[in-house]
Amino acid sequence: MWKKWMVCVLTLILSIPVVACEANPAMESQPAQQTLPYRMEVLADQLDVPWAMDIASDGRIFFTERPGRVRVIQSGKLLPEPLISFSAPFISEGEGGLLGLVLDPDFVNNHYLYVYHTYREGEATFNRVLRLREANHTAQIDKVLLDKIPGSSIHNGGRIKIGPDQRLYITTGDANEPMLSQDRASLAGKILRINLDGTIPADNPFSGSPVYSYGHRNPQGIAWYPDTGILYSSEHGQTAHDEINRIEPGANYGWPVISGEQQKEGMKTPLLQSGDTTWAPSGMTFVSKGPWKGQMLVANLRGKQLQKISLDPTKPDTVLEAAALFPDEFGRLRDVVEGKDGTLYLLTNNRDGRGNPREGDDKIIRLVPIQP
Repeated sequence: MWKKWMVCVLTLILSIPVVACEANPAMESQPAQQTLPYRMEVLADQLDVPWAMDIASDGRIFFTERPGRVRVIQSGKLLPEPLISFSAPFISEGEGGLLGLVLDPDFVNNHYLYVYHTYREGEATFNRVLRLREANHTAQIDKVLLDKIPGSSIHNGGRIKIGPDQRLYITTGDANEPMLSQDRASLAGKILRINLDGTIPADNPFSGSPVYSYGHRNPQGIAWYPDTGILYSSEHGQTAHDEINRIEPGANYGWPVISGEQQKEGMKTPLLQSGDTTWAPSGMTFVSKGPWKGQMLVANLRGKQLQKISLDPTKPDTVLEAAALFPDEFGRLRDVVEGKDGTLYLLTNNRDGRGNPREGDDKIIRLVPIQP
């Protein structure tokens, strides 16, 4: 049924880096048809708001469900029992719950995985980062790495990934208190960077602080360009003006002082922004092999699409082309992940309270490269 796919393409040919000029507005796009260079399959269905996933070297797929479960797919089958189910003080309300997940680089030996979740302490809502240890198809909390991250029913951020420098990066939202994003003493509205044991790297931009960049509203995606190691993020704007940013250590990305195409000295403008259109961008990855090698992929919630963005490899602030793939074919997309063999995985989120569930939702959809 998926022999053809719809793709809306906009092309930006820029003579100077975007960072040196006004942020890119959303541009008119025209529909076109192309042959999809991937075979599409439903890997798992009937899921409960899958939020993040990672793949072990033995092929097992680990993913979170926002209501509080870590699930495992082994040999192509979803195991019936969760690896771990969280209970109080864990909460899953609004946009909060069990969000990000990433496996330790040495998972095959130490069995560590890291998760980000929302919890309540008294009347206050927070988020925290845990290290879990897996054994015999179960997991236990091994260590709290970072806690008291301000939380709310909205704007919790929640993406966690391990960078090429073997540090843990964490996106946090403004917890519905915008000025916290400009307060470097607060963990809200930031991209954080810590060691895998929870300590603060000596080379962080602010001594003794996990803050790596600030002035963010609700970043939900991070990814590194494979050839350069440059970090990029996706961020929800206020009433559209969603952003794709190039992240620099210590930089201020402006929220709530500026957003979208607005500019102010000492604050960064986005690489790409949605103008008056809402993408609600979430998880993202760079494709390292296969038909879309070198492309940035960004899952869109409100946009109900997968963005494919081409950057100039010699000018990391220059967008060459941006395309909207699968418009409304799967509904809301929360995350996109690349496997070691070049297979791509999409996580739908039509049961997250803001979508219209379809038959079988939510799903993990697998895109397997078609060999020439």
